[in-house]
Amino acid sequence: MVFASLNFLCVFFPLCMLAYFFAKDIKQKNTVLLVFSLVFYAWGEPVYILLLLFMSFCDWFFALLIEQNRDKKRLILVLTCIVNLGIIGIFKYGRFTLLNFQGIFGVPEKIPNIILPIGISFYTFQLLSYVIDVYRGDVKAQKKYGIVLLYASLFHQCIAGPIVRYKDVELQLLSRRTNVNSIHEGINRFCVGLAKKAVVANMCGKLFELFVVSDSLINSAEAVSIVSKKSAASLWLGMLMFSMQIYLDFSAYSDMAIGMGKMIGLEYKENFDYPYLSRSVSEFWRRWHVSLGTFFRDYVYFPLGGSRRGNGRTIFNLFVVWALTGLWHGASWNYVLWGLYFFVFIALEKLFFGKALQKLPVISNLYLLFIVYFGWVLFKFENMSVMASVLKGMFCLNKNAANDFETVTLLKGNLIFILAAIIACTPLVSFIAKKIKFNDTEKRNFSLLYGALSVALPPVLIILSLINIVGSSYNPFLYFQF
Repeated sequence: MVFASLNFLCVFFPLCMLAYFFAKDIKQKNTVLLVFSLVFYAWGEPVYILLLLFMSFCDWFFALLIEQNRDKKRLILVLTCIVNLGIIGIFKYGRFTLLNFQGIFGVPEKIPNIILPIGISFYTFQLLSYVIDVYRGDVKAQKKYGIVLLYASLFHQCIAGPIVRYKDVELQLLSRRTNVNSIHEGINRFCVGLAKKAVVANMCGKLFELFVVSDSLINSAEAVSIVSKKSAASLWLGMLMFSMQIYLDFSAYSDMAIGMGKMIGLEYKENFDYPYLSRSVSEFWRRWHVSLGTFFRDYVYFPLGGSRRGNGRTIFNLFVVWALTGLWHGASWNYVLWGLYFFVFIALEKLFFGKALQKLPVISNLYLLFIVYFGWVLFKFENMSVMASVLKGMFCLNKNAANDFETVTLLKGNLIFILAAIIACTPLVSFIAKKIKFNDTEKRNFSLLYGALSVALPPVLIILSLINIVGSSYNPFLYFQF
């Protein structure tokens, strides 16, 4: 992971940007992006480029068929869904299905190890949204296969999001311009995201391992023994670290994608809006991984009828959406449980106390944090025995201590970092900056200081990030597995 990160930052991306800015026109620039995107996918598993090419071709072809055969468009759309969902079903859920079948019926004897193609969840959803939008008449079918392939394969965001709609970038793919301001904004956004990932999120992950269990052992039988001996305070603090790690890690990828897009004139929508400040579970999911939530809303929930057919149908529709949301994140029962866990609270809010929460600002914030906190316990541990041991240990039901010297020492040694990480999950810094008022002289002086900082900040963040990447073997890519 460390070697791959350094190759990307020091070789791949600089070469891509250099070739891109030397390209003369939009056709050449798109060719550069496409070539580098395919090289990026080949980096991990070259043979799976064929899968990406095939799926992009199928969806390009199906979209053209829908536009040319409106009387048969529903049949073509069904065929599109069968092809796309069938492929992702085989690669992402094939082994999971066979393991469960084997557990019930004892066959097959041997189960193949199916490697998950990088980014398949994201580019499958993007291609599906493209064909569905053509079906609905929201966008014209793209006649050039290369443009559809470029849209599906752009390395900026197709590994960890956001999920980009074709209609949002159609014109930009065909014609776009960059200027000094957009490049500067893009560089700053990318560097902030990189530092958020390499410096803050990774440190949160290291502390989780110290408080709870190493990621290399997390789903092993040995993990149960390790976790059962941890104090309750250690487990609570460990899950706090993971709660911050997953937000900072995933939002960092979105920051970097948005930044890389800005550098070349592509505008990707925001994917996070400080979700931990939410006052209900429903609001949290409107502010967390926005592109995934809106995908399920627009392409599953609304077509099923949304909330227009009575409470019973609404609850059923929510159940389907959240079962699928859980499965999208991984082929394991803990993800299904995690999705249905949130379904229960969203359904309860919709039917009973959602409006009341908005009138109780502090209580509603604490309620949300409590629900999401335990949701991350379900999300983190694929091994149900480890998950159960963590949950019991948090309430001293493993006959474990409430606290211990090691936990107190670790907390004291990292208290300043933990407080800084908490602040990084909020808009506190930008809020304070907006509230500070300056007179005219101070504004001039501050503008000069701001200008100097904006120039100095990117290289400083890159250097700090590289130091952390090189100096640590811990550099996980949390959302790449989804």
